[in-house]
Amino acid sequence: MNPQENVLPIEGTGRVLTRYDRRLGGILAEEGKLGADDIEQVMELQQTNGLRFGEAALRLGLITEDDLRCAVAKQYDLPHLLPGNESISNELVVAYEPFHPRAELRALRTQLLMRWSKAGVRHRALAIASPGPGEGRSYVAANLAVVFSQLGERTLLVDADLRTPRQHRIFNVPDRIGLSAVLSGRADRGAVAPVREFGRLSLLPAGAPPPNPQELLSRPTLGFFLQEMWTEFDVILFDTPAAKLYADAQNVAFRAGSVVMLARKDHTRLADTTSVIRELGDTGVRVVGTVFNAF
Repeated sequence: MNPQENVLPIEGTGRVLTRYDRRLGGILAEEGKLGADDIEQVMELQQTNGLRFGEAALRLGLITEDDLRCAVAKQYDLPHLLPGNESISNELVVAYEPFHPRAELRALRTQLLMRWSKAGVRHRALAIASPGPGEGRSYVAANLAVVFSQLGERTLLVDADLRTPRQHRIFNVPDRIGLSAVLSGRADRGAVAPVREFGRLSLLPAGAPPPNPQELLSRPTLGFFLQEMWTEFDVILFDTPAAKLYADAQNVAFRAGSVVMLARKDHTRLADTTSVIRELGDTGVRVVGTVFNAF
């Protein structure tokens, strides 16, 4: 047998399918979408009409578009969610629709990796900030965290918006204990929750709303916690509250060392963006770029 081949039993048939690496037929068989007879039909049509395996299976009506998308994602080790999944918010477009134009946060990921590499950054931490509310910070932070985990990076997303947190709802993670408890000394690393749908992604939710978020985020505890997390994670991302309304974002960005600024189309004022960038720069934070959010 070719060393790249392995044998996959087809449940209930007593037959086997020879599989080369991670081909679609093997993946669809593992998922129970195709049997041995189905695969033979697909391969016959594939050879006759010069189709790809997935195209042939679709034409025969043996699988759905969602089945094919899911199989292709698994073939390339890309965590993928099917539409209708009620456990995770549909805001995670990079997981539900990885090939949609809105999923091009991978371009931002690439730019960040290149800039970190060029600057020789060893601890890759980033705050996601914007001047005002409703500009997409939580959306970008959540999707960016997923695309880093899809790359195989051990990724931690910290919801540092202690005023109007959203990440626990996006990922459907309990928020009874979170960052507020960690900063007040009432919790430790155990507050970090793995997001099992995405393998290497973990979330530290904001936790119970504190009466003094700015003071909590100003404490050295956040820096100590970051130092501890570097032993476990390759990339740490922070969601933050509106920077023009509160100084929280400046505190978080200072601890992270780097920040990316968001501006939303037909919403964010240029003067506000420029002002926040200047204020962050004055504290020594490295502004790695500005993202124009049109969604």
